[in-house]
Amino acid sequence: MTADITQKTLEELRHLMAHAGNRRTETGIPRLAMVKGRVPEHELAAVYQPMINLILQGSKTMSVGDRTLRYDPATYFVMSVDLPAIGTIHATEDGAPYLAVALTLEPARIASLLADIPPIRPNARQEGFSVAAVTPDLLDAWARLLRLMARPEDIPALAPVYEREILYRVLSGPMGSMMRDIATPDTMLHRIHQVIQWLRTNYMETVTIEAMASRAAMSVSAFHRHFKTVTSLSPLQFQKQLRLLQARTLLLTGAGTATSVAFSVGYESTTQFSREYSRLFGLPPSRDAARVLAEIRNTSIQP
Repeated sequence: MTADITQKTLEELRHLMAHAGNRRTETGIPRLAMVKGRVPEHELAAVYQPMINLILQGSKTMSVGDRTLRYDPATYFVMSVDLPAIGTIHATEDGAPYLAVALTLEPARIASLLADIPPIRPNARQEGFSVAAVTPDLLDAWARLLRLMARPEDIPALAPVYEREILYRVLSGPMGSMMRDIATPDTMLHRIHQVIQWLRTNYMETVTIEAMASRAAMSVSAFHRHFKTVTSLSPLQFQKQLRLLQARTLLLTGAGTATSVAFSVGYESTTQFSREYSRLFGLPPSRDAARVLAEIRNTSIQP
């Protein structure tokens, strides 16, 4: 019976999201967006914001550092901190398009719930992203939220209620402690989150591990260990990926040559920039930008 209910709710959610596009498609509901079909590859390599991501059709792999997770309509994905990641989406075996919905997380909204829920069991390993099995109650809350797309006049009154229930269901599940900690001052995860926010703004600066550890109020060894646990990247690897992702964006928008872009994102050696760029994206900067731009042009002229 539970499996039948879950499948029925998934079918309804797929119907509700049938008009989504292959880019981030706004729903009219705050913090809620959806996507359908084949997302351009270069858009899947990005810095992802904290979110709950629910796959309704097809599947997705998400690679962060040395960890790769795959999730499908039987699971949901939570990212509790901003992370540079590379995603890959997959259609179903019979060719049905990928379909997903994501709710951006705001720590203040999570914090407002914490006083009203039972104690959350701590998780020994505090990663910043993970996958868990979806439940009928969680799917039902998603369905009620997405039904509001057809009743926009109800969004101001009811969307906060349904969003709160989704957060509650996730907080009550296996990733509850990860969600709680990003909204609780002075937890390890919250302090790592604060450093990540600083790095996102200052990625081009020369920064030492000692300075970052001080900002997190941790010893160097503890900071390095906790940062790697949360992000699957060392602090300096994290900064490097921020630089490379920003460099790719600048190249695609024609903001400069590979050399000028390298210096603008904080590299002092163009050789090192080209080597590390090629390692992440598979081609040297100029050739990669040309390939992506050609793919964009080809996609735009297809009937």
